[in-house]
Amino acid sequence: MISVLVVEDEEITAEANRVFVERVPGFRVAGVVRSGGDALRFLRRQPVDLILLDLYLPDMHGLEVCRALRAAGVMSDVIAVTSARDLSVVRSAVSVGVAQYLLKPFTFASLNEKLTRYAEFRSSVEGAREASGQVEVDRALAALRGPAQNLLPKGMTQATLDAVLAELRRSPGGLSAQTAGAAIGVSRVTARRYLEHLTESGITHRVPQYGGLGRPELLYRII
Repeated sequence: MISVLVVEDEEITAEANRVFVERVPGFRVAGVVRSGGDALRFLRRQPVDLILLDLYLPDMHGLEVCRALRAAGVMSDVIAVTSARDLSVVRSAVSVGVAQYLLKPFTFASLNEKLTRYAEFRSSVEGAREASGQVEVDRALAALRGPAQNLLPKGMTQATLDAVLAELRRSPGGLSAQTAGAAIGVSRVTARRYLEHLTESGITHRVPQYGGLGRPELLYRII
């Protein structure tokens, strides 16, 4: 089993990440901590194979955590989980040994793909042996860093999904399918399909809004 430490300061997100990791065969969560300092203390006591690391922590930046770990000789692999889209941050993450980079908010399918690729990489490099040649080395790295597959259901596009997510972030009180569709220029039915996909993926949840007569309107909120 591949042991994982979840480092995330938001309680609900930390629990969601824990549940997601536990759903992937071959992985187990060794612990969940809420700050960089807690992560460093945990890892001094109990090394893990992989760290699912939020970069924006209350006491230090996630990249500082990585530097401190390497300085202490802790060689756990790291998947950065963050909303940071600045490519300079991505470059810095690579320079301190971050193996993979996952943008928030993400679906279970996205995390599952990252973890599956990571498991394939570990399997390809396990054991004290030499590679047969360049092809084997390239194959091992490709397992870790290969291009992402299209994980969306048929007929859905990443651009529309990103637009729906952007509207949800601007509306902490929640959005109806009608409101979301009008905001991004798609039909209510199309917007509901994307909102339902986000709910099934664990990113949003449905909240009934009671008003007049008839069935309550469903609002969708980011968890």
